Amino acid sequence: MQTHHNFDPRVLPQDECVLRAMLERNAAQRPDDIYAVFQDGTEWSFSETLRQARQAAAGLQSLGVAQDDRVLIALPNGKDALRIWFGVNYIGGVAVHVNPAYRGALLERVISNSGAELLVCVADMVEPVSQVATADLKTVVTLGETSTLLPGISLLDVGVLDGVGDQPEAPAREILPFDLQCIIYTSGTTGPSKGVMCSYMHVTSAGKAVYFLDAEDRYLVNLPNYHIAGILPCMLMMSLGGSIAVIERFKTDQFWETIAATKATFAILLGVMTRYLLSRPETPAEKAGYLRYIIQQPFDDDAPALRARFNIDIYTSFNMTEVSLPIVSEPNPPVPGTCGKARDGVELRIVDAYDCEVPVGHTGELIIRTDQPWAMMHGYYQDADATARAWRNGWFHTGDIFRKNADGYYFFVDRLKDTIRRRGENISSFEVEAAVMAHPAIREAAAVATESEISESEVMIVVSLNKNVSLDPADLIRFLSSNLTYFMIPRYVRILADLPKTPTQKIEKHVLRSTGRSQGDVWDREAAGIRIQRN
Repeated sequence: MQTHHNFDPRVLPQDECVLRAMLERNAAQRPDDIYAVFQDGTEWSFSETLRQARQAAAGLQSLGVAQDDRVLIALPNGKDALRIWFGVNYIGGVAVHVNPAYRGALLERVISNSGAELLVCVADMVEPVSQVATADLKTVVTLGETSTLLPGISLLDVGVLDGVGDQPEAPAREILPFDLQCIIYTSGTTGPSKGVMCSYMHVTSAGKAVYFLDAEDRYLVNLPNYHIAGILPCMLMMSLGGSIAVIERFKTDQFWETIAATKATFAILLGVMTRYLLSRPETPAEKAGYLRYIIQQPFDDDAPALRARFNIDIYTSFNMTEVSLPIVSEPNPPVPGTCGKARDGVELRIVDAYDCEVPVGHTGELIIRTDQPWAMMHGYYQDADATARAWRNGWFHTGDIFRKNADGYYFFVDRLKDTIRRRGENISSFEVEAAVMAHPAIREAAAVATESEISESEVMIVVSLNKNVSLDPADLIRFLSSNLTYFMIPRYVRILADLPKTPTQKIEKHVLRSTGRSQGDVWDREAAGIRIQRN
């Protein structure tokens, strides 16, 4: 039977976006082609991937999972994470991807908010689960053995999913592009994590914005599957009939060996990852020629060196879990610091606090809507107030400050909540960090507001250093004096071995703000007698 959405050309066909339909299409059309390559060398063809998904689906049904049920999956990247996620979606269930490192209040919130009755997790997570309220949770399936008991909850080994064959019952109704595929909890860098509801259209539309990939490509999944950047590649390459290379985590000293072993042609490199790679000695593996292009975020001063050394095309983009890669660049964009331009099918506006559009070149909050229905998140799970705030006036509000130039290039300026106001001036923490990162001793940097005895805030820069170097904070201030406007130069400098990060490697500025100057390891330039004059 033809349903109404088949008549709207903006809606992707089911066999291009619904995981069950894509699995069956690829297994029929290209059964022996490789879909997934894993870190241990195992390869899954499309037919094997379908068998693995069906087997997991049948096992999940034996535990009572039905269409639309939420299933918590807290596993590292790998075969089990992939087959269980695919099994959940194969029967029309909703995969709730969470970080296996969750503990305490955050873990309790996710269990409660999701309303899930089943959790599949690593064995080490059972102890933290025993320490929190478990809401509706009835069954925990573990990867590995545990001696911890969960009173009132069935505790089972993951092998329970493999004993009932690979012929699950069909879902009660057709799985549509608009159905909820997964819930992904945001990193919570500015507040409590929220469950982003992602339809099949949403996830696959985001993937298809990586317009330069095709069925011949192999996408390195080097970001966790509890992040949109770990989910998106799996769906995109399933839609294209291409392949993925799944690794548990990014390791600088193994990156090129991993590329050579998996023959990956594309990867996303975030933040300090590119600087790590450039700092490594040259290796024969980097000359193998498999990696053809990357997305670099942010597109910074390292890009020319990356391109020259590794002979790759570099793209850049802007994305967040709630949207679908609305800004993407051409290869090797000519404008330093850009995120790219608006992709087809996306409307972008930069607005003031009243949602009025600001002139070109001015800064404001980026708001977004798409031409495709369901191509962005349709809400925060069980959080109507947060959903209403985000979707004010029919546009999704990113909470990010941007500007656009006359040529249509967009530039990220700051997180709305990370902007620092000092003595009447609004300061972009991003711009302060970029200037600090130009210092050769600096590996990572985060600029945050800290209390001022006068008014508003002072700027504190928190840094980590490259190996085998030291830093005199006074030297850093002298360096910045010729690179930053006077009111942006930090008053306080704090040096840490490593900056605190979310599982997706975003610096947790809220942790740095809450700590402030209380640790006693903060250098104060004014106490050192260094005063910055208006320039």
